[in-house]
Amino acid sequence: MRPRVIHTGQALVDLIVEVPDLPARGHNVMAASDTQYAGGAVTVLLAAARFGAESVHAGAIGTGPHGDLIRAALAADGIAASAPPVAARDTGVCIVMIEPTAERTFVTTLGAERDITAESLATADVRPGDLVCITGYSLAVAQTRDPLLDWLDTLPEAALVVLDPGAAFASLPAEVRDRMLAHTDVWTSNAEEATDLLATLGASVAPGDHEISAQAEALAPLLRTDAVAVVRDGAEGCAVHANGETSGIPGFPQTPVDTNGAGDTHTGALLAEIAAGSTWVDACRRANAAAAIKVTRRGPTTAPTAAEVDEFLRRQ
Repeated sequence: MRPRVIHTGQALVDLIVEVPDLPARGHNVMAASDTQYAGGAVTVLLAAARFGAESVHAGAIGTGPHGDLIRAALAADGIAASAPPVAARDTGVCIVMIEPTAERTFVTTLGAERDITAESLATADVRPGDLVCITGYSLAVAQTRDPLLDWLDTLPEAALVVLDPGAAFASLPAEVRDRMLAHTDVWTSNAEEATDLLATLGASVAPGDHEISAQAEALAPLLRTDAVAVVRDGAEGCAVHANGETSGIPGFPQTPVDTNGAGDTHTGALLAEIAAGSTWVDACRRANAAAAIKVTRRGPTTAPTAAEVDEFLRRQ
């Protein structure tokens, strides 16, 4: 059976407002538009599903209009939600302020997506070979951190644990970071997140090396034996350290209209390609293309299909 992509992170509703600039403290700004989308873990899963991977959300989803929006978005792309709905509590929202440069600023609330247990996560029934996604934001709050780490101890040895650290990871207590890194088979992050962790640990990269390639190589020994490290740098592409070798994979620069969800789209496409048997270098190239297409579309749920990426790459 082909490995599945399973995400344990928070499925949130993104409330996106386009603003000319961030207001000064205590001031107001008029938004040009406002839109609601299913976001968070949903963005990764949609990208994986559109690349042909069987995808499962193992996190918690509330009951209410936000939870309904999340379930509808998952169902539209054939993505299963394994855990039962959280009764009498709705899913939270992430307010995303997007400036004309496509830069984003976030405000996130806490809702039913935090109500996980080791038992609710176990409904995903992880099999050997499955790709299990963890976000660093789950580790930042004890309510999700403790059951998640306990559940990770129960996974089959051959399951691949994928860590998307987010901005939160480097500042976590050392014992939490170390416990998570000891479980991690695949690290995938942007360059800033890689820099933050390496700086926190007092590590450095060799001067003169391509930075993200050096970062990927420096991160790999911090993970499980034979782990893979992927570091993204927007339009520049990404670097991957796998099987003892580090490769830089160029990106496909575009004029962006919305960068929200680009990293998650990259992760979902990457993991779907690995589930289908691609090499890490080939998977990264196709993930770079998927992210390049994504930034030309508004909203986090606009990941391209594998066929659209095929056509994009033919035109390059």
